[in-house]
Formats: sequence, C-alpha cells, structure tokens
Amino acid sequence: MLDLFPLVRPFVHALDPESAHNATIKALKLGLTGQLGRNTDDPVLETTVFGLSFKNPVGLAAGFDKNAEVIVPAHKMGFGFAEAGTVTPRPQEGNARPRLFRLTKDRAVINRFGFNNKGLEYFEARLRALPANRGIFGANVGANKDSEDRTADYVTGIKRLYGLSDYFTVNISSPNTPGLRALQSKAALEDLVGQVLEARQEKMAAGAKFIPVLIKIAPDLLPADISDIADVARGSGIDGLIVSNTTICRPDTLLSDKRAEAGGLSGAPLMAQSTEVLAAVYKATGGAVPLVGAGGIASGADAYAKIRAGASLVQLYSALVYDGPGLVSTIKRDLAALLKADGFSSVRDAVGAGTSRQSS
Repeated sequence: MLDLFPLVRPFVHALDPESAHNATIKALKLGLTGQLGRNTDDPVLETTVFGLSFKNPVGLAAGFDKNAEVIVPAHKMGFGFAEAGTVTPRPQEGNARPRLFRLTKDRAVINRFGFNNKGLEYFEARLRALPANRGIFGANVGANKDSEDRTADYVTGIKRLYGLSDYFTVNISSPNTPGLRALQSKAALEDLVGQVLEARQEKMAAGAKFIPVLIKIAPDLLPADISDIADVARGSGIDGLIVSNTTICRPDTLLSDKRAEAGGLSGAPLMAQSTEVLAAVYKATGGAVPLVGAGGIASGADAYAKIRAGASLVQLYSALVYDGPGLVSTIKRDLAALLKADGFSSVRDAVGAGTSRQSS
C-alpha cells in the first residue's frame, strides 16, 4: 500500500508538536489512516512472552495513546501489541505548554508532559468499550504528581483496571514527575512491587485470571542500580522489565537548537544508551526475566539489535514522528530478513544472542 506520510509530513510538522500529535490521535480515532500496515506477519516473528502470544514483537510504546483511545487503530498499523497510558488515578493537566519538542536534525523528541491524562474513570470506560478482537495491549499506570502515597496510586490503577488489559506496566521512570524515579531505589522498589503483586494476588484469589506485571525503568542507571533492580526483579515474581524510558542526558552529538529543553529525550540519540542498559540488565538477571527493549528504534536493524541484546519484545514511538505509520511494516519486514539471515527460526532463538548471560 502506498505510504502517503512523506507527502503530508511537511503539513504535520508545520503544526506545533503537541497539536500535531493531538491531530494524529483524532485522525486515528476517525479511521482516516486506512488499513496501512495491516499485512500478514512472517511466522518467524511470532513469539510468546509472559504467557501471551504475539504475532510480531514490535509494539507501540506508552505515551502515544495516553487515554486508551486508539488501541485498535494501533494494531491496524501493524503493531504486535500496544501500550496505553500513562494513566493516573485522578485526571491531571500535566506541565505547562510548550512541553513537546522536535529535534529534527537529531531525529529525536524531548517531552516534559508530566503524566497529562484524563484519569482512571475515562481510561476504564475506553477499555470496556473495546471489541473482543482488539489485539494485545498493556495498561501503563502511574501516580498523580500531588499524591501523598504514590505506591497506593499504582495499586489503585492495578485494581481498577484488572482484567481489562493483557498486561500492566508500572511506570516509575518518567523524569517529568518530581521524585518519581526515587521509586527505583531497592527498598522503595521492593515495597512497590510487593504491594502491586499483593493486589494481583487478591484479584486472583477472588477468581480473576493472572495478568502479567512489568516495571518500566530509566536508562540513567548506575551499575549498582541495575544490580539492585535485577535482584528485586528476580526475587519478587515480577513478570518483566521495560528498558527503557526517556533519558535526562543530553549527548554532545545533539545538533538541534531545542537540545537544552528540560524533559526526557527519546528517539535516535537514545538507541545506544538504552541498548547498553538493556544488555546490562539482561546479564544481571541471567536472562531469567523477560525484557522489553525501548528507546531509539527506527529500523529493523535497531529492533534486531535490541533483541540480540536481550529483549524478547521491542517498543517504539518517537520514530513515527519522522517516518509515519508505514515504518511499522518496514521494521517487521527487515527484522524477519535479519533473523533468517542469521539462521534463527524464531525471535525467541535470537534473544540475547549478542551478549553472554551472567547470573547476578
């Protein structure tokens, strides 16, 4: 199918980034993007992770669909799964605009949204309205900025949405909510994970099914932080880690005049850093905890690099700003070719092939 995005990109990029994003969400809700990407996936891309069967390992990262409004259209773009959120218990406006910036020369984005979303009530209603064949998706839960007990906010999100998503992501790594990343410290993480998993156990004791729970971590971690997170992940029964969120670092290679804006950097400049952290987490967990690789993916080669570094699944978002929805099909096609060229018969066979596991 003809990819029209190169033709419309100048008009989209003429808008300020947040207005362009909002217009994209509206277009997807109205079905104006057609069936782009809805092709049959190569069987080599099929994989099973934390008990879920994916037609392909390429997912839409959280942040694009904050309010669970375009989960079905995301699958029509060709994604194997989609993650909605971050959603907080109460609606919140987030930080003041402007809060989203294109770094076009760097194929990057900086955001400081601050968990702007319509809250759990709206999010839940959207999930309940989904069709049965809506595809695999995850609910990404967070805490309100002014919450007195942020751990309680995560538990509230899990309990309120339990059974409405295929998995949960606990987002403790956004740089745009002051103090949030402190939840990655070992003691705080142990407490958070313990309470979240207790909430799941309560639901299951009442007859609900098992829902995997993942933790999303930052790329700005020291080796000691990675070791602590790996210890908690392996010892707690958490089902997976997403590596990683945006970075507060600013590489010297950045060319855009927007590079000094505060917030989290994503896109191409994050690829190397996030993949390095991914490989370190894979080694520290001994490959025992499924990992989702995110950060900087813009090609099949990027996705393959994440998988070889230890990712069982991958996610992207920022590259869509520059390449449009047709990128998803391109990534899947090229990833399948790379797997076959190296003699792999499945995604699972390639996980961690570029690194050696080292138990912590």
